[in-house]
Amino acid sequence: QVQLQESGPGLAKPSQTLSLTCTVSGGSITTAFYAWSWIRQPPGKGLEWMGVIAFDGVTRYSPSLRSRTSIYRDNAKNTLSLQMDSLNTEDTAVYYCATGLGYGMDYWGKGTLVTVSS
Repeated sequence: QVQLQESGPGLAKPSQTLSLTCTVSGGSITTAFYAWSWIRQPPGKGLEWMGVIAFDGVTRYSPSLRSRTSIYRDNAKNTLSLQMDSLNTEDTAVYYCATGLGYGMDYWGKGTLVTVSS
């Protein structure tokens, strides 16, 4: 069964760039027809889908985050990365990676908390 584990800095400052990594085991990020999403949940709020990278490398982003979000992958390391520019305090959230067939999200990591504070 595929397993996902997010990792990141924990604490970031406003205006900085955030980089998160999702390490995948038990499956390949290039497996046909699977897509790999990033989702976040601010404290006390609902889940927010941020973007996705499909098995063929095609990316899609939430319109509200598109201008400052990028998703990458490293096929050799079997990892995904999320980069978000121009952080502000509203970006404080638990960040998750997830995957499933098509654009489903059947498997989730446990998430990593990012606090944006000066």
